[in-house]
Amino acid sequence: MRLLFPKILNSINSRVLGTRRILLRHPFCYSGKPCAHNHNYNHNYNHISTMSDYDSGDDLLGDIDANNLITGVKRERSPDDEQNHQARLTKQHKVQDTERNGIRFLGDTARAILKEKFGHEDFRHEQFSAIISILQEENVLVVFPTGAGKSLCYQIPAVAFEKIDAMDSKKARTDPGITIVVSPLIALMKDQVDALLRKGVAAACLDSTKTYEQQKQIMAGIREGQLKLLYCAPERLNNEGFVESMKHVPGGIRLVAVDEAHCISEWGHSFRPDYLKVARFVQEVNAERVICLTATATPRVVDDVARAFDIKKSNVFRTSPYRPNLHLLAEYTGTKQEKYLKMFHFLREHPGPTLVYVTLQKQAELLADDLTNQGFNAVAFHAGLKAETKAQIQDAFMADSITIVVATIAFGMGIDKANIRNVIHFDLSSTVEEYSQQIGRAGRDGKTSHCMFYICPYDFYIRENFARGDLPSRQSLRRLLEDIFHREVDRTQEGDIIKLNQTALGRDYDIRASPLAILLATLELRFGLVRSVTPEYTSYKFEAMQNYHHTAKGDSSPEGRAIYKHAIKAKFGKLYDVNIADVVKSTGLLRTDVVRKLEEYNDSGIIMLKKSGIENKLRVLKTLPRTPQEIKAITDKLYVDMETREEDALQRTQQVADLIAGDRCFALALAEHFGMGLPGGKTRCGHCSHCLTGRRIILPPKPTPAVDTAGIQKILDDCHVRDDPRFLARVAFGIKSPRVMQLKLHQKSIFMSLADHDFKSLLREFTQACELAGFKSADS
Repeated sequence: MRLLFPKILNSINSRVLGTRRILLRHPFCYSGKPCAHNHNYNHNYNHISTMSDYDSGDDLLGDIDANNLITGVKRERSPDDEQNHQARLTKQHKVQDTERNGIRFLGDTARAILKEKFGHEDFRHEQFSAIISILQEENVLVVFPTGAGKSLCYQIPAVAFEKIDAMDSKKARTDPGITIVVSPLIALMKDQVDALLRKGVAAACLDSTKTYEQQKQIMAGIREGQLKLLYCAPERLNNEGFVESMKHVPGGIRLVAVDEAHCISEWGHSFRPDYLKVARFVQEVNAERVICLTATATPRVVDDVARAFDIKKSNVFRTSPYRPNLHLLAEYTGTKQEKYLKMFHFLREHPGPTLVYVTLQKQAELLADDLTNQGFNAVAFHAGLKAETKAQIQDAFMADSITIVVATIAFGMGIDKANIRNVIHFDLSSTVEEYSQQIGRAGRDGKTSHCMFYICPYDFYIRENFARGDLPSRQSLRRLLEDIFHREVDRTQEGDIIKLNQTALGRDYDIRASPLAILLATLELRFGLVRSVTPEYTSYKFEAMQNYHHTAKGDSSPEGRAIYKHAIKAKFGKLYDVNIADVVKSTGLLRTDVVRKLEEYNDSGIIMLKKSGIENKLRVLKTLPRTPQEIKAITDKLYVDMETREEDALQRTQQVADLIAGDRCFALALAEHFGMGLPGGKTRCGHCSHCLTGRRIILPPKPTPAVDTAGIQKILDDCHVRDDPRFLARVAFGIKSPRVMQLKLHQKSIFMSLADHDFKSLLREFTQACELAGFKSADS
């Protein structure tokens, strides 16, 4: 996957030095340690080392006579010595000149593209160093603050490859290959693709909104070498057809760019199991190099990402999150209600475009209404809104026709609005990384902007509610594994397949969607038992358009004839139902071909296709555990992992509180969280709440009330579940779960009735109650 010697430099070297190959240690000096020079050089290419990890370093001793090292007596230099010495010096200078020429060519190429395509005169931060390393076929990790230009670090190389190839005389590359960008948000991918197309850079986004015809056009563009960048979501890397097609891209995969790379790490603030599979994808498609990008990575997360993609420490490029124009402020309130008056006053004192972050969707709507009633121009934004509504809000905010957006975490990714004057955290952030990412959206124009954080005791309850809700009971986990491992296996062309519906599994075993996805990914990546393959829809229905019958009846293809024959119209309504399984069974056709024909009909307007009922598929890789002992062993390992993740989530929230209530400068505490400091070794920013007041914010200790035995008994009286103490504790604490919703307990008075209690104390009480009822739990 990763080549140690830069091809273009080898090509240039070979013209001067024959076969000698040099590995540049940019941006480090010959000692292999960070040097004091400015390696952005102001683009001065002269400070270059010729020593690699694999050289002896003899060139550093070129002026020393080995005999003197042995005898300590200096002998006269002979004519042969002088000739050899001069030849050695000449050769060394040629090597240095060649390397300078190679770096100069790469740098000039990158800078020309920066100006011609992107309209910038020069690079910022560590962009140049990262790009040069990528062009030298090295893997790179970029940790830049939000808005610091991370995307240029892969967009410029993607454009540069073809120009660099033209200089490589040793490799006749007829196809330019492609750069694949893995990104989690469809809207963000579309925005970047649109921007690249306006700049004349051939790019496309392969996502779930694309029609079959559009997908075919994109794949044709890849085959014909027309596309330079292809954006896709990490979930697409589960599609084995996509993976297989990427193995055979003409010219190969030149670069894989992994955006939001902190999602790879289980200790990142928004871990996504599908990201764990990116490293496997890189190996499977034999990508030449990788760049990982994130705005928020602690040293622990940096180590995780670097390990996953074999990234050298010298290729980790970081920029401090400190922004001198951001004033980090915080205030403590005794109740949630006190925050409202403080926020209204703050917004009147600090007018301008503002983001207000809250935790819950309903809260976003209510707070936006309150702001509107106070005379502010405000609107709510959250993941529950329709796509067109979200797009309208986003466009209006960008155009300054909406001043305040009250949003959940769903808003802000990829928003590049320069004049955001305020970012307000109305609720406690889940992690310091999330907080840093969100305040990074303020003041990108360099003007003073204010980031206000309101904190009160109730905020901690919401965060604990989220954290505690993701850990299922041990018995739920064991039953889930028993179900999966004992399922009937279908023998198909794809291999031995287990089919399951993740929504139904979560409901049956009381496990939320996110932890369930992590569990399935762990079975795949840690235990190697199964592999996710492309999921299927279980239901295909369509509404026939005006020319359906004429077109479908005249379709002579086997798939067309089969669909026309097997489509059954409902007795009431317009919809036709196509049972794909019956069609395949009776005709022997491939499922993919039948589905493709339906998609073709839909894309051409012959039918309006309606798909539903996602069915996930796992291909069995080796003999599955069957015995109780085998299943218990895996259950125990998985449960320990999940317990650790729960405690880690709680600890992350505490880190946010510690930053806000710490006895030092907010900006320094934030920078040190990411393993960095303030510029010039400063210990104070001079304009955060701590620096301005000289006082820390005092958070009173959380009260721990005595166990309400009457409240415990009321829950036991109203809820007859006795097989899961954690379930009962969730009801008491007010944590929604699939089983809670199914039994409609969230609508009863017992739900959240003991929310002021310590969750672990509730768990102990309900464990005792279940054991008295004859149930033995290992969950306490």
